[in-house]
Amino acid sequence: MKKIINTPNAPAPIGPYNQAILTGNTLYTSGQIALNPQTGELVLDSIQKETTQVMENVKAILKAAEMTFENVIKTSIFISDMKNFTEINEVYGSYFNAETAPARETVEVANLPKYVNVEISVIAIK
Repeated sequence: MKKIINTPNAPAPIGPYNQAILTGNTLYTSGQIALNPQTGELVLDSIQKETTQVMENVKAILKAAEMTFENVIKTSIFISDMKNFTEINEVYGSYFNAETAPARETVEVANLPKYVNVEISVIAIK
């Protein structure tokens, strides 16, 4: 059985999908970009601020599912330019304990929704 997870503290979906699906004890989030959920505006001032907004959106979805970053077991990071990896990784890493950080992949792609620089999705378990 699946449970739809949606919170006003993360951006509303911009297509036919939900913010996350909880099935059993496993949460699957949709990819999050740097949309500010209060204003609906993209946060693109710097790659650090953009990544922070993405991670805050993920955090809000985890909270809505009664989880934290400690529950995350896998992340997928899509970036438009591998030259931004160091800055993205620095912000991303600040949300995890290095000893219990999840598995992940980071992939450079040609384009992302709304032509942002980074999109992140997670899988978490209770």
